[in-house]
Amino acid sequence: MIDLVADLGEGFGAYRMGNDSELLDIVSSANIACGFHAGDPDIMNSTVAECVRRGVGVGAHPSFPDLRGFGRRAMDLTADEVRNDVVYQLGGLSSFAAFHETRVSHIAPHGKLGNLVATRPDYAAAVADAAAGVDKELIVVAQEGELAKAARERGLHVALVGIVDRAYREDGTLVPRRLPGAVLHDPSEIVERTVRMVCEGKIGTVAGTDLDIEADTVLLHGDNAGAVDLARLIRSELTAAGVRIAPLADVLAAKHPVA
Repeated sequence: MIDLVADLGEGFGAYRMGNDSELLDIVSSANIACGFHAGDPDIMNSTVAECVRRGVGVGAHPSFPDLRGFGRRAMDLTADEVRNDVVYQLGGLSSFAAFHETRVSHIAPHGKLGNLVATRPDYAAAVADAAAGVDKELIVVAQEGELAKAARERGLHVALVGIVDRAYREDGTLVPRRLPGAVLHDPSEIVERTVRMVCEGKIGTVAGTDLDIEADTVLLHGDNAGAVDLARLIRSELTAAGVRIAPLADVLAAKHPVA
């Protein structure tokens, strides 16, 4: 069993990014932009409404306050500022979720914030404190690292994410986007890596070695040419391999049943 998630609601005003409508027919969960790197009240509302209509899990995708840079630039914020920014974004999306009679089930930091919480204990603690303070039932989506550690220390559920169109180093970190080969583009390679990761718990690294990897959710990117076709193929091949696609909360409940 695996969750398929994509970053959605990443337009702003008249501008749109990706094909949310088609992706919502493929994924089982959504990371929804909360207004700081993308998204606005209208887009947040409509995206949550569509998730509810299609049975897709609602997740928050908070970011640095960097609308111009799409949340991909480092910002010299204090840990308290990071915590308060995340609380603010969670509050906004949670209100739209409540309006549509659902709840935010997970949180997945976006962009540079998402990179930094894997390695910076202060930022990781800030995000984990925000999540725990808003809703102790929130699932924190992360790679193994400081955020996963901080979330577990606060008694939060952690879901490990596999990012199949990015190159991995031997230590389990992603190759930075600025380096050649960091982003994979060959659909057959990406599909093969996904099925192997889910079914065998292995993924190849840039060093030519295999890395043991556990994943509760697979991140599908939807903001490039051919992304929807690739996402559809990934879902089809996983299903053919006997994998059940389910929202993240269901995946964790199946892996860690309550006695």
